[in-house]
Amino acid sequence: MMMSVDSSVDRRDESQSTGNGNGNGVVTATNRTTYLSQRLRLNRNEAHQPENYDDLELEFNPALYGKMEQYLPPNLLTATRFHKLEYMKVVLDRYLTDHDRIQKHKEYRQYIISSYQPLHKEIYVMHPATFFVPSFIKAITENTEESLRSIISEPSPGVYTFEMLQPHFCELLLSEVESFEKWVQEAKFKIMRPNTMNKYGAVLDDFGLETMLDNLMNDFIRPISRVFFPEVGGTSLDSHHGFVVEYGKDRDYELGFHVDDSEVTLNVCLGKQFSGGELFFRGVRCDKHVNTDTQAEEVFDYSHVPGNGVLHRGRHRHGARPTTSGHRTNLLLWCRSSIFRESRKYQKDFPSWCGECLLEKKERQRQFVEATKKELLKREGEAMA
Repeated sequence: MMMSVDSSVDRRDESQSTGNGNGNGVVTATNRTTYLSQRLRLNRNEAHQPENYDDLELEFNPALYGKMEQYLPPNLLTATRFHKLEYMKVVLDRYLTDHDRIQKHKEYRQYIISSYQPLHKEIYVMHPATFFVPSFIKAITENTEESLRSIISEPSPGVYTFEMLQPHFCELLLSEVESFEKWVQEAKFKIMRPNTMNKYGAVLDDFGLETMLDNLMNDFIRPISRVFFPEVGGTSLDSHHGFVVEYGKDRDYELGFHVDDSEVTLNVCLGKQFSGGELFFRGVRCDKHVNTDTQAEEVFDYSHVPGNGVLHRGRHRHGARPTTSGHRTNLLLWCRSSIFRESRKYQKDFPSWCGECLLEKKERQRQFVEATKKELLKREGEAMA
């Protein structure tokens, strides 16, 4: 899940069509929370004729939704099918345990892997010599801070860029994603999108690339993170979420200001031809300070280069500007550390990586020094008197 950021910096105007209540069962934005909190009827309304849900790709059997509709609160019976479905999904979600969710996702993934035939099987197993550029392989093989810094640039504090993927591998991965999306369309199968903000793209882990991406994190990204991000779990990355996002005509246009659900994020542009789509960074923040102002030195914009990687903390606030022409696809690897996440529960301040926590710490130190000076001057004056 991505967390969107409500910040005055680079905030874009957003228009939202809310509609007005008109007595025809239209549910507006203002009463959405109210209707979602209502309870089902105890007794079925047998006189109500439910909607037909057979044409939709749903989590459960469409017949269940039809039967459940007869138990809806009276004021929802005349609502649109969309809003009835939204309400029923919320109710059903309450009864799904974590075990249920894990099992359903496991079944979902197993169905895809057993049904989809890979187009380029060679990319499903890690082959460094054909995946990465020689300079990247050499630096990782030597595995020293000096070798890593020789290929990595830091154009802005906490943002690291480097040449990474060979053009041919980018082409193969793009082709594989296109093949998977074609299969999805032909099979009329509803897939899970990468996150809550992107409407297009695919989760690579779901169709067989999980092991390869796990090797990518463990053998190539963790050595870099160990050097540059030790304070946010860079030495203990142990899980990932790998996916591609797509921008351009008939795809996502831009990506709002947000933070990632990761400790360390790898972002690699795969191509193709495009204009725009720059990443904009606006400082690292903890949960408490995610909506605070940006300092001048934290402002940085980055233009994508196909094959080049960008590595940053997941809590580094960022977004993507509009892709004004062409088609851009990026590989994202959210790398996570369970050890760091557990330790973070017992901390209140994070001055080693949160820009605002650091400012507050410096201010406390300044006030302490100022108070100490005043106390010393006061004692001197008393002694002279």
